[in-house]
Amino acid sequence: MFVLTVPGLASLAARELAAVDGTAVRDTGSDGRADVLLADVDRPGRGGDLLGLRLAEDVFAEVGRTLRSDGDRARWIAERIWRPERSARALTVWSGARGPLRAALSFRVIARVHQEKSFLRTDLRRELTGVISKDRPRWRLADPADLEVWIQEYQPGRFVCGLRLSDERMRQHGGRRQERPGALRPAVAAAAVFLAGPPDGLLLDPCCGSGTILAEAAAAGWQARGLDIDPGAVESARANASAPSVTAVSVGDVRSIDLPSEVAAACVSNLPFGQQFTVPGEMTSWLSQAVSEITRVVRPGGRVVLLAPDLPAAAVPARLTRTDRVKLRLLGTPASLWAFDRR
Repeated sequence: MFVLTVPGLASLAARELAAVDGTAVRDTGSDGRADVLLADVDRPGRGGDLLGLRLAEDVFAEVGRTLRSDGDRARWIAERIWRPERSARALTVWSGARGPLRAALSFRVIARVHQEKSFLRTDLRRELTGVISKDRPRWRLADPADLEVWIQEYQPGRFVCGLRLSDERMRQHGGRRQERPGALRPAVAAAAVFLAGPPDGLLLDPCCGSGTILAEAAAAGWQARGLDIDPGAVESARANASAPSVTAVSVGDVRSIDLPSEVAAACVSNLPFGQQFTVPGEMTSWLSQAVSEITRVVRPGGRVVLLAPDLPAAAVPARLTRTDRVKLRLLGTPASLWAFDRR
């Protein structure tokens, strides 16, 4: 089995994956567009269990692996990585997760490589398509297709191939009723909530945007409350995070939160950044006010998790001790999840 996640989230996704009974992470890498985690499962039929992961965006039943060093040509790689006995085992896992296996399926191949000096990505896709068609003559090419076969160079010179068990519903965690520009990817929101630790009362998001963090907090078992200075965002968050454990979503300013001190067990928020968002005044001053107010409402022993490109030391109150920093790249922009303990 292997899974894909947002670039930068491999370490957190590995912790979530390792917590699944009978699963062990064996290797990690990146295909240039996603982090890749390879895992062993104690029973092949357990592959469907991984579809419940919150930090992963795709799950695959592994067909095989191979190396460029064994023959750095597209056809050789395709022939070595797709073998009838391996594909038959992966198809058993696929049918357990996606439904009955038919003799005549439509399929398509997705290929990702680190470099194209020896051959093009399209060459590898074409050669693997030919190998599959020879092995499964009743299958037909289509896009979209019943079955997606992915072959990825997850480390320089190392390839893995698998059948995609997941679909867009896993990436979107069921989807949002209302979309807004700059909405956070659900896996990133889940990672932020993951860093807040086990649910232990109220989780506040004072810049809640379209409500993705609130929805992930509710799914994880927190009571959640959201604020946003934009009434339009509040309307979207109410629509998107409608679980009973989301107790309130209201208009408010993170620099002046209308809550008593030390009332929240955690504060998790995607602070405004990027070209689509602006803040009143100078950013460092705004951050200092916002993080100070966030710290005020979180109780001692609680957690603060913030998504931002940078958090200058001057903007972080002495009562916060940094415990983690997870570097990400979102829509081409470097950012980090900053995790703190509140003293």
